Amino acid sequence: MAAIGFVTREGQAFKGELRTLSIRADIMIVPNSRKTGENQPDYRVTSGSVEVGAGWLRRSETSGNAYVSLSLAAPEFGPRRLYANLGRAAGQDDDDTFAIIWNPAD
Repeated sequence: MAAIGFVTREGQAFKGELRTLSIRADIMIVPNSRKTGENQPDYRVTSGSVEVGAGWLRRSETSGNAYVSLSLAAPEFGPRRLYANLGRAAGQDDDDTFAIIWNPAD
């Protein structure tokens, strides 16, 4: 699985950069203050003033650890969504640094 960016925890939010071969974008992953139901996302993902995705809190079935599952969409990605998870960055000692780990749908 490839890291397509990195973020750092800032309070309850995350701030960092989404990086692919053709995209470099600063992003913020912020708690969804308007969440009123279980199907609504726990986080909103923005780049500048544009919303590019959402995130849901999940719990690993094997370890029981909590993580954030992301769904990202923008015209630059083409007609498909990108799916990713926030996970520990390999070799990282900082507990507040996370990798955006690409989770290909196929």
